[in-house]
Amino acid sequence: MTTTTIKDQIDIGGRILRDGGVIAFPTDTVYGLGADILSSRAVERIYQIKKRPDHLALPLFIADLDQLKKITVEPVREIVLFLAQYFWPGGLTLVLPKANNLPDYLSRGDSIAVRMPDSSTCISLIHHLGRPITGTSANISGYPPALTPSEVSMQLGDRVDFVIEGECPGGTESTILDVTEETPSILRQGIIPAAQIERVIKEHEEGRITCASL
Repeated sequence: MTTTTIKDQIDIGGRILRDGGVIAFPTDTVYGLGADILSSRAVERIYQIKKRPDHLALPLFIADLDQLKKITVEPVREIVLFLAQYFWPGGLTLVLPKANNLPDYLSRGDSIAVRMPDSSTCISLIHHLGRPITGTSANISGYPPALTPSEVSMQLGDRVDFVIEGECPGGTESTILDVTEETPSILRQGIIPAAQIERVIKEHEEGRITCASL
């Protein structure tokens, strides 16, 4: 059992991220595996740690909408801003067109997956670093997601530099929604039901829910 406070652990995790390390941390869905998105070495380590196929890009965690606008193509489409304001912070990952200034190693094409987690630990880590971090699940690719520090250790062993203690109340990975095309499409069913997303989009299209009303 750890003897340090969560604030101390976040400070330690933030320093490790700044130094190009890789950490595991609890989120609102499952345990995440984080690295500084501007450290190509750290990002490459995540692929090695997870045994993640090279053709799969890593999702990113952001802390606010200003960070969203820096990693996707502007102007951001109105439907994207609406979905972000409605579901974030929370368990919806949006696949968006990638900004040209992002490093090529962060994507496997022209798009990027982004989420604002409903987790004070995640948000604090991002603020500590001053920019988005990777938000992939802390598990071996193809294995069940880890929900506790012990499950992280069982799958990843000592290959992670630091594990922040905590709980994952959601227990299920995020739902992934592709909004790169005119009609949004669900790529992975997760914690947010597809029916809820479809209902919210329909109500928005009919003018019953708008950004201004949120």
